[in-house]
Amino acid sequence: MKTEFFIPHYVEVLINTLEKNGFEAFIVGGCVRDLLLSKIPSDYDITTNALPEQMMQCLNEFKCIPTGLKHGTITVLNDGKSVEITTYRSDGEYLDHRRPQSVDFSANLNEDLARRDFTVNAMAYSPKTGLIDLFGGKNDLEQKILRCVGNPQKRFDEDALRILRGLRFASTLGFDFEKETLEALLASKELLREISAERISAELLKLLCGKNAKKVLMECTEVIEVIIPEIKPCVGFLQHSRYHKYDVWEHICTCVSEAKNDPIIRLAMLLHDIGKPDCFFMKDGEGHFYGHEKKSAEKAQRILKRLKFDNGTLERVVLLIKSHCFNPSDDEKQIKRMLSKLGEEAFFQLLDVSRADNSAKNDFCKEILETISLCEAKAKEIIEKNECFSLKNLAVNGSDLVQMGFKGKEIGQKLDFLLQGVIDGRFENKKDILLTILQDMI
Repeated sequence: MKTEFFIPHYVEVLINTLEKNGFEAFIVGGCVRDLLLSKIPSDYDITTNALPEQMMQCLNEFKCIPTGLKHGTITVLNDGKSVEITTYRSDGEYLDHRRPQSVDFSANLNEDLARRDFTVNAMAYSPKTGLIDLFGGKNDLEQKILRCVGNPQKRFDEDALRILRGLRFASTLGFDFEKETLEALLASKELLREISAERISAELLKLLCGKNAKKVLMECTEVIEVIIPEIKPCVGFLQHSRYHKYDVWEHICTCVSEAKNDPIIRLAMLLHDIGKPDCFFMKDGEGHFYGHEKKSAEKAQRILKRLKFDNGTLERVVLLIKSHCFNPSDDEKQIKRMLSKLGEEAFFQLLDVSRADNSAKNDFCKEILETISLCEAKAKEIIEKNECFSLKNLAVNGSDLVQMGFKGKEIGQKLDFLLQGVIDGRFENKKDILLTILQDMI
């Protein structure tokens, strides 16, 4: 029985146009995989035996962008959507463990599918022909297995990024590695040193946000050690603490999987305890890690800079790690102080960090989860009521202080003094009252 999928009109019309002009055309790769998993693909790629100039000629009624002619790729815009169309090809020799030295165009779909990474990504489909599955990808999808196309060692040696792509797919799809594929992946781990930091960080984030993140991080720890060697001391490091049931690395991995599925939060959880081994000492039979949040933040900053994360991500993750040992409370004054110090977005992210951290400890530590929820609810109430916890809510501003004769740094110092007084409940947030307080100080 022929497999049939619903393909969006903006994609199907491109396939039909190529076929009417005497060419083959199939959707290929991840979109086919997603359709078989009953997911809506985020984008569609088409492969064809038409050469790039032939594609552009028969698709001339659409806007065609020559995005990668050397590799046989054009991008076609249709109904406001973009579709990459690539000529069947076989790859030449790989010398840098990333890209082929040359690309040979082919008239054979089989050759094109044979060069792909995993069987689940090596299927093609067209409404006219149905599903083309030469390497058992559909069966591997059903069995939830990740298997390389052909020789796994060769696949990873050709393109080392496939190592991290494999980890990402295992995490996001919840699949297990086929035995030989896993062995080859682990044996090839050092090749990741040839891959750019930007590509590594992009794949790492997707891995961390997968539903199977903990299993993959634990199973492939030695791969993660290549890109973040700072985790090595954490692996197997016993905490000797009544609060913890896992060693440092398993606690970290559990935190990642327990965390809200947000890249910033999950990245923070990956690095939040990375400085613990440096701070460990025993006292009265109990393990302690005083100052580990600061040490972890310092290491995280170096790691994120090395992996070329953007400054916004780096600064936010480091802030969350540096602050993660705070004790959540539903005390209004404390909440206002934290909102003032961190800002609204970072404050709520810190609560998510605290949830994940405590969810990965011994069961009695989970009692604080209720307090975290109360803290969150109180903070939202404070914001909704437009209560004062930041300078923007303060009834006086810099201009008011200038008129009173204050200058330079003194203006910021006095505003902060008034704000803290309002937060603590010592001053009422009214302009005349606050200006009188300043006048009395003068």
